[in-house]
Order: sequence, then structure tokens, then C-alpha cells
Amino acid sequence: MSPDSTTPGSVRSAADLNEQIRALWLRAGGSLSAQERAEYELLVIEWAEAIRDGVIEAA
Repeated sequence: MSPDSTTPGSVRSAADLNEQIRALWLRAGGSLSAQERAEYELLVIEWAEAIRDGVIEAA
């Protein structure tokens, strides 16, 4: 996945995003390249938005 393929406001669940983050770290062997770091940062941002949206919806 390229960093550009992740769009803000995605409908992916926090659990799905967490799984993708874990898989990225496993594939990278614990050391991220510059491209993997960019992908990781976007996934974390999207994960945080999914968590926030879940908290707002539950309130």
C-alpha cells in the first residue's frame, strides 16, 4: 500500500487498522524503511480517527 492510498475519514475499523499496523511491523522485521514509516504514520493517524469516531458515537 502506498501512503497515498489511505484517505482521511476511511470507514475501516480501529481493529482492522491495528491489524494492518501489526502486519506492517512484522513484514518490516521491526525496522521500517522510509516508505514503510510513511505508511505507518498514515495508518496510525487513521487508527486514531477511528478510535475518536468510535468514542464520539458511543457518547
